[in-house]
Amino acid sequence: MAEERAALPFANGERPLAAYPGKRPLIQLTARPPQLETPFAVFDEGPITPNDAFFVRYHLADIPLSIDPDSFRLEVKGEVARPRSLSLAELKEDFEPIEIVAVNQCSGNSRGFFEPRVGGGQLGHGAMGNARWRGVPLKALLEKAGVRSGVRLIAFNGLDKPPAPETPDFVKALDLAHAGDGEVMVAYAMNGEDLPWLNGYPLRLVVPGRYGTYWVKHLNEITALGYEFVGHWMANAYRIPDNDCACSQPGEKIEKTTHIKRLNIRSFITNLADGAKAPANAPLALRGIAFDGGHGVKEVLVSMDGGASWKEARLGEDLGRYSFREWRIEATLPPGVHEVKTRAVNRRGEAQPLTPNWNPSGYMRNVVETIRVEAI
Repeated sequence: MAEERAALPFANGERPLAAYPGKRPLIQLTARPPQLETPFAVFDEGPITPNDAFFVRYHLADIPLSIDPDSFRLEVKGEVARPRSLSLAELKEDFEPIEIVAVNQCSGNSRGFFEPRVGGGQLGHGAMGNARWRGVPLKALLEKAGVRSGVRLIAFNGLDKPPAPETPDFVKALDLAHAGDGEVMVAYAMNGEDLPWLNGYPLRLVVPGRYGTYWVKHLNEITALGYEFVGHWMANAYRIPDNDCACSQPGEKIEKTTHIKRLNIRSFITNLADGAKAPANAPLALRGIAFDGGHGVKEVLVSMDGGASWKEARLGEDLGRYSFREWRIEATLPPGVHEVKTRAVNRRGEAQPLTPNWNPSGYMRNVVETIRVEAI
């Protein structure tokens, strides 16, 4: 049987579709470690991304292949008065759970569209997903352990390990104030089920409004630190130019960088792809999604004429300020080829840029996306 393949809309964009345990066929970028992208048509099925279609992103090839849920423990340690070693049962029974709907988006989502091209995984738009997460607020765990005075950061590690001694372990950290804000969560459920294996079973960190680099999978260690954490994945990786646009010019020397942080505002058309055909002079329904890093989507504007004019779309149900927000609009197109654009604005007045920002790592793309529709 011939291998089923997908074609992403940029140079060298052909990829195999691969079915992993617990997953429908997804777009495979790499096999070791697994990097699997959600086919974009999935996002037209509804605002919640199904577990079996949710994208997969690992940094380290030595991923856990078996975990005994009865013997698994989450360690809360470091500069705490009462170190804890918690079972899954204790997490579920001894702490009041919270639920939140939030987008997890890879920092390099849409990297394949950067011009000039940059190094790194050449992803389309499918390295993102929206789910209903359930778990224990990190704040409650830190309070139970008793964080000592002088703690600055909380560090997180998981069961995936480096394949070689010289490869740095994937450890991330959050400022204490952010870690204890009551929304950052140690999640054990996703869309009403146990976490899928490839999305971090049995526990993962959920950091609403932040890029997926902080969402540590297979979480088993939480460490309170009284010093600045200098691990590779904080000090050297996932850094952006320290300016308002997180951008630079190709070839420009970047003098100062900072950690990648909050999701920026984005929107997409989901029911039509670039090159679609539609009946001329007939009602055409457009729909899509929009989201940002937690300020909330205020409006979505749609242009049918390449940006010369814009109309406001109707927003769908509000599932929370970190969630995808559906939108819909109807239009009638005369015969010809039309550039259709969508632009989201959040409640702070921040809007998607009309021209793409560039940085050498291919992070945080959020330009107004354009598709061409031929009305015939």
